[in-house]
Amino acid sequence: MNTPTDPLSRLLRFVLRMVFALAATVFLVSLMLASLVVVLAVSIWSLLTGRKPAPVVLFQQFRQARERYAHGMFRAGAASADVVDVQATEVREPGAPAPAPADGPMGRLSR
Repeated sequence: MNTPTDPLSRLLRFVLRMVFALAATVFLVSLMLASLVVVLAVSIWSLLTGRKPAPVVLFQQFRQARERYAHGMFRAGAASADVVDVQATEVREPGAPAPAPADGPMGRLSR
């Protein structure tokens, strides 16, 4: 188990791990620099044109919509005194014959 290649393989794994860590760090730093360049370019462009950047306008619209509906989207219902109970009746076409009480799905209950 303790062959002469074990320390060499450990060293190789360590070096490979460090190379990958360095590559990941370089990638993340370059990604952050690219995003910084984009933010600066959009800021300069918005200063030159006199307009707000599109993402800022979009988030302002979301905030305005949220404030508009913050107090409730729907109005309160009618007072309970306005509620009226009625007997439901079936509406038929003119000239259509009335069904016999035993017909239909509720006919068994009327017997």
